[in-house]
Amino acid sequence: MFEWFRKRRAKGGAHVLTPRSEQPDSSGKIDLADISPDAISYLGQVAYFELSVFESLTRAVSEAPDLASKADLSLVAGEALAKHHGMVEILRQLKVEPAVAMQPFTDDIDRFESLTVGRDWYETLLGVYLTTSFLNEFFLELAGSLKKKQRELVQEILSTDRTGVVLATAIRAGIEADPKLGSRLALWGRRLMGDTQLVARGALRLSGDGSEESRLEPVFTDLMGTHSKRMDGLGLTA
Repeated sequence: MFEWFRKRRAKGGAHVLTPRSEQPDSSGKIDLADISPDAISYLGQVAYFELSVFESLTRAVSEAPDLASKADLSLVAGEALAKHHGMVEILRQLKVEPAVAMQPFTDDIDRFESLTVGRDWYETLLGVYLTTSFLNEFFLELAGSLKKKQRELVQEILSTDRTGVVLATAIRAGIEADPKLGSRLALWGRRLMGDTQLVARGALRLSGDGSEESRLEPVFTDLMGTHSKRMDGLGLTA
């Protein structure tokens, strides 16, 4: 589809994708460094993706039904913007113009955002919650292919995550107030994952002959397992 790009994974069983030069033999870790995007492409994609998340959340602020929701969403919109600025700063440290690094990805990221907007406020919130959680986890995985200093900065930036808590709380409150909403959101959540997985796969430099599938399968299995837990936490069926 296109090239792209939660809380810190210290407690999780995530695959750490380290460069081959840093990866010990027989570690059991999955090495995707050879098919990961180069550093500038990675940073440009993440930077524009986070800017897109910020734009989605600011629209959700304007559509929020009450002042408390507006205040909560404005907080997490600021978090997305801070992530964007963090990636931009790393690009500047590398003497790369951020707008130039982001430009190749704008059309496709905008297209993806348009597919996940939803028909109302709750679908928009669920779209941001599920796709952003999934993709941030995926790109935290890919950060392992960066050089040590860049990797540590990216991991620190992307591991900040109050957004999921705020969005999940608002979605659960909506479902409790209107149980019929849950059935509709469950369908919407299932629809989102197809495009979201295409985004993640598009971030990788794949050969096209299917030779990397055995390495990708456990990564996506773990990501989908975490996605299912998020859906369960909302009382929805993944």
